[in-house]
Amino acid sequence: MSQTSNSRRRFLTSISMLAAGAALPMPAMGFFGTGKKLKVVLVGTGVRGTSFWGKRLVDTYSDLLEFVGLCDINPGRLAYALEYMGVKCPTFTNFDEMVQTTEPDLIIVTTKDSTHHEFVIKGLDMGCDVLTEKPMTTDEVKCQAILDAERRSGRNLIVGFNYRWGPYMTKIKELLHEGTIGKITSVDFHWYLNTYHGASYFRRWHGQREYGGTLWVHKATHHFDLVNWWLDSDPKEVFAWGALEHYGSNGPFRGDKCRTCPHKSDCKFYWDITRDERSMKLYVENEQYDGYIRDNCLFRHEINIYDKMSAQIKYANEVVVNYSLTTYSPFEGWRIAFNGTDGRIEAWQDIPWMDNDSLDQAELHAAEMSQEAMENSVMNPIIVHKNWEKFEVVPVRYQRGGHGGGDQRLHDKIFRNSDMPDPLRHMAGSRDGAMSILVGIAARKSIESGDPVRIAELTDLEPRAKRL
Repeated sequence: MSQTSNSRRRFLTSISMLAAGAALPMPAMGFFGTGKKLKVVLVGTGVRGTSFWGKRLVDTYSDLLEFVGLCDINPGRLAYALEYMGVKCPTFTNFDEMVQTTEPDLIIVTTKDSTHHEFVIKGLDMGCDVLTEKPMTTDEVKCQAILDAERRSGRNLIVGFNYRWGPYMTKIKELLHEGTIGKITSVDFHWYLNTYHGASYFRRWHGQREYGGTLWVHKATHHFDLVNWWLDSDPKEVFAWGALEHYGSNGPFRGDKCRTCPHKSDCKFYWDITRDERSMKLYVENEQYDGYIRDNCLFRHEINIYDKMSAQIKYANEVVVNYSLTTYSPFEGWRIAFNGTDGRIEAWQDIPWMDNDSLDQAELHAAEMSQEAMENSVMNPIIVHKNWEKFEVVPVRYQRGGHGGGDQRLHDKIFRNSDMPDPLRHMAGSRDGAMSILVGIAARKSIESGDPVRIAELTDLEPRAKRL
């Protein structure tokens, strides 16, 4: 691939440092005074690709980048993506053809999780840098293949971990980094998905492990990445339990899909997709091309992932983490506690009785995902307990939208302020992506075998007690 543009060469240097999480000054991305914009292509035009990695980039960074190609197996979604994103670039159903034709600087991968590896590896081998949506991939074999491709290609991979960038998450990192409670010894971490958001995973392709690797990988990759980053250490061993006890074949009845289900009046999980204009245009109007049903029955027999999950994770620095994920909670939120030799830190978000708040559970996830009204902020405390001292309340202000304000900060770092110092190492590369999914993969294997699983046995990455 021809890459003679000076701007393109400097971009590659910048993204190399970004992928490594370097805290060194870097040239700002974009046209670098040459009038040339960053050439970007997107493969996978579902809701995540067209919004967070699509329309938001067009609306916010069009002075620095331009989409030169979109790719998807569904031509109907491609047509809608052009309209929704507001771009006029060519579209492709063949990934290789798109890359060869457009010669992009950056490939963004937002396809089904089980196919991430295909486009990441091809992109790297074709001489491009790649940014992939989380999770990096779904099993250890594909993970190793991605690591091998990055090494042999000399190109770089960024994993889009946006949760790290939120002010609340960052404040936790700062407190731990400063040694506020001494040496960390153990962590209790519990995440709750409510009956609106949690159920949605079982309607979609995520409900089948061959596509999403189970929620141990698709959803919990966010959570494990946070813990890895907060502890500044790699996971070493995992023992887990899990079961499918609520959704799938456990349901009292089932239908073809919500739109045509004869049990609408009896099913508390009934979702009327016809009231969601974007879902209708993106999915329903294009079902004839690939057969994907967005309002599938969450009690269908094909569902084979877990809806109840718990794990113990031992880290290379000897910290022990107790983790759980619930998918049918009456409320959506999470809480965490870090125990240290000098005290304890407690943090949480959206726990109704802890915040003395009554949140609309049906709208909570939509508010978090929204890229609108980012100026609206909320205040949440972090509690710092010191041994033999009174506890301290550390108030943190953050935006509810855009994943707690993390979306904007991640994008700004990549596309506008790449020379901004990164002392807490927010940027995530392939090793971060691997270590987060390997916890979930190990948990899945542990449930199946009944034995603990060592992270070092899954790929050639050796867990480090202290991340470099």
